[in-house]
Amino acid sequence: MGIGGIGGLDREAHVAEGTGAAAAPRTLAEALRARGDEGLAALLRARPDLLNPVPNDLTQLATRAGTRGSVVRALERLDRFALQTAEALAVAPDPAPYPVLLGLLTGDEGDATIGAALPGAVALLREQALVWGEDDRLRLVRTARELLSPSPQHPSPTGLGPTVAEATSGMSPGRVQEIIGAAGLAATHDPVSAVAALTGLFTDRARMGALLDEAPPEALAVLDRLVWGPPYGEVTANPAPPVRWLRDRGLLLPVSARTMVLPREVALHLRGGRAHRAPEPVAPEVGVLREHRPQVVDSAAAGQAYTALATVEELLKSWDKGGPQVLRAGGLSVRDLRRTAAALDVTEQVAAFWLELCHGAGLLASDGEADERYAPTPAYDDWLDLPPAERWARLVAPWLASTRTPGLAGGQDAKGRALSVLGPDLDRAAAPEVRHRVLGLLATLPPGAAADPETLFARLRWERPLRGAAGASGAGGSGDEGAGPSLPDDLRSRLARWSLAEAELLGLTGRGALSAPARALLNLPLAEAASPADEGGGVEESVAAERAATLLAPLLPEAVDHVLLQADLTAVAPGPLRRPLADALAVLADVESKGGATVYRFTPGSVRRALDSGLAASDVHAFLAAHSRTPVPQPLAYLVDDVARRHGHLRVGAASAYVRCDDDTVLGEILADRRSAALGLRRLAPTVLAAQTDPASLLDGLRAMGYAPAAESAEGDVLITRADAYRTPARTAPVPVPDGPPAPDATLLGAAVKAIRAGDRAATAVRREPSAPAPAGSLPRTSSAETLATVQAAAMTGSAVWIGYVNADGAASQRVIAPVRVEGGFVTGYDHTADEMRTYPLHRITGVAELADDQV
Repeated sequence: MGIGGIGGLDREAHVAEGTGAAAAPRTLAEALRARGDEGLAALLRARPDLLNPVPNDLTQLATRAGTRGSVVRALERLDRFALQTAEALAVAPDPAPYPVLLGLLTGDEGDATIGAALPGAVALLREQALVWGEDDRLRLVRTARELLSPSPQHPSPTGLGPTVAEATSGMSPGRVQEIIGAAGLAATHDPVSAVAALTGLFTDRARMGALLDEAPPEALAVLDRLVWGPPYGEVTANPAPPVRWLRDRGLLLPVSARTMVLPREVALHLRGGRAHRAPEPVAPEVGVLREHRPQVVDSAAAGQAYTALATVEELLKSWDKGGPQVLRAGGLSVRDLRRTAAALDVTEQVAAFWLELCHGAGLLASDGEADERYAPTPAYDDWLDLPPAERWARLVAPWLASTRTPGLAGGQDAKGRALSVLGPDLDRAAAPEVRHRVLGLLATLPPGAAADPETLFARLRWERPLRGAAGASGAGGSGDEGAGPSLPDDLRSRLARWSLAEAELLGLTGRGALSAPARALLNLPLAEAASPADEGGGVEESVAAERAATLLAPLLPEAVDHVLLQADLTAVAPGPLRRPLADALAVLADVESKGGATVYRFTPGSVRRALDSGLAASDVHAFLAAHSRTPVPQPLAYLVDDVARRHGHLRVGAASAYVRCDDDTVLGEILADRRSAALGLRRLAPTVLAAQTDPASLLDGLRAMGYAPAAESAEGDVLITRADAYRTPARTAPVPVPDGPPAPDATLLGAAVKAIRAGDRAATAVRREPSAPAPAGSLPRTSSAETLATVQAAAMTGSAVWIGYVNADGAASQRVIAPVRVEGGFVTGYDHTADEMRTYPLHRITGVAELADDQV
């Protein structure tokens, strides 16, 4: 037998409508109209897409809330139990009484946990306008029912199939009579009553039990394979006796020549009335993997935060003169990514993270030139001038909001194209939500506790079951039947794994546990909160970042202003160096090793680099003496003097290029050296050589031969090559790709609710019938004299009137106004539609009509 499915209900328990049933809402618009302003605001807050643009009235709001795109977005944001509740309603009768819905979720045996959780789930669905109606007539909105109901093309997550009535809709009346006869039922006069009789049999537990007691064991085994779905199975042209026994009695019904289906009512009887195999009314707990002292966590996180700052600085400093080229399609090439990873001594995936972090923080961008390259932005220089803790906050705040997902780099998009770092296709709108939620779940654990990743991922899948692979098509179901829970490799789980790793790299977590600065950044209560100010909540992002930086600052190592010079031509920095010293030492020496103490090595090339920047030997000696806690070693002093003595002895300028030197024997040595052949040198004069290469290449070639040439200008002056960095033009940080419309603030919600209420009053206002009825939907038409007289009378009596109005753009609208003044060709009054005082030119009013007496 095969698999497939979706389905139904074990009893048709309809609640009789009593007194007052006429007051029950008949449509979703009526249900919304019965809500208070808080209820409407809650709907618009949960589904902000309904606000763009603001609906004219409640009917338009209800229509928009039932569109497929909006319903899909709402379903994707449901937790697993709320989604299971909606799935149960999709296979229940429409409308469904609350006891029927409860029975579908708890089964015949009942479940107190589900019973306690179900009112909350129904309230959530009501709040989001996915369900409307009173408890005796619960209705799932039509679009949601279509998305979640069973069909052969779209199996239901419940694993149930069609009802008996649906499965027999195309069956001949004679065949239906044969089935009810084989099932032991009396013949009927029409197929409708026959189907009703068969449905009654399948929903009667006692009679159904008696029928199954007569079934062969092999037939029961067939039902067992189909009961939890999918309910479809293939059969041969001559099915086996057990299948024929089930088919003859309607326990399996044909949907095609080779396919049979298990009716919904039969499946529910076999399931004990449950729509889902495993309802999950309670969110799974996030387990603790290990526990540490909070102080240890904060120290470990601070150490990693310092490493993050050093890594970003090292990366961007290596691109100071201009980084790799931008690919034609955008992004960084694989070769350049490998080079960057090797330079940082990290994996390619980690290097991709650092690159995307710099780009997201606005510190790195393309220069926009014809030969486009990546380079640091001017904001990078401002960033370097900040204290370390503030620099850290400037990195992690954009990371939290960024939609960039460097973990996807190296993969392929839907069209098979490679995804490159810094390229255009790495944005995923769900990334910020997942990052915040992962850190928020870590914050629910005791201070210093690291989460068990598997339980964390399970919790995330429960909270958004449709946002991963199972929900890629829009509303595929909660995934609790057949295929099991959402695959661990769905996008949401991968984002969660990446978020945990990236948070550790940034120092938001230490040893897997959330740090105190991270709590402040997220506006969460601090573990040691001692005052209401530490409770967060509602604090602006900039203020939260400042609080996080304040908490981190004491934990970072203090910058030092000295080094320890050693006789082996190295200098040891016993901590992070202050900015001027670090910049100067980076020119004078090369970094040999990094860690708790950075080791710098002095070489002839590094000393020449300092001399090229305009320093003299005396300046270098003074610098070393001023910033070393140890005496300047003699070998280092000799190295500086030796390089300085030879520095600038040769001069290179532009002819194409030339070399000049007062000592012609030195030029003779260069010509005689085989290594100079590639430079194309020839003697023009005893003290001048001409070259066939450019000055920069000539400088590099001579330096490779062991000389220390200096570049000179056209006037013969020595060119000083200071460590000036190449920067892109001013660039703004990339804007995250939004995951739908932004959440509305309280001001927007209040204004929107007022506008919708006012528009609804105008749209539903009952008007007095004119002597000559106007076509439906048309504007009122009255003469100018009639219009003037009516609005003047309304102003005198303080009553409201209905007007047709055409604005300066020619757009027509209907409004309900209460005139207060009529003069100078204008009428001023309170516009109930706009909920404000407005003035209208009388010549733009097409007509006016009085409201019905009960509307005045």
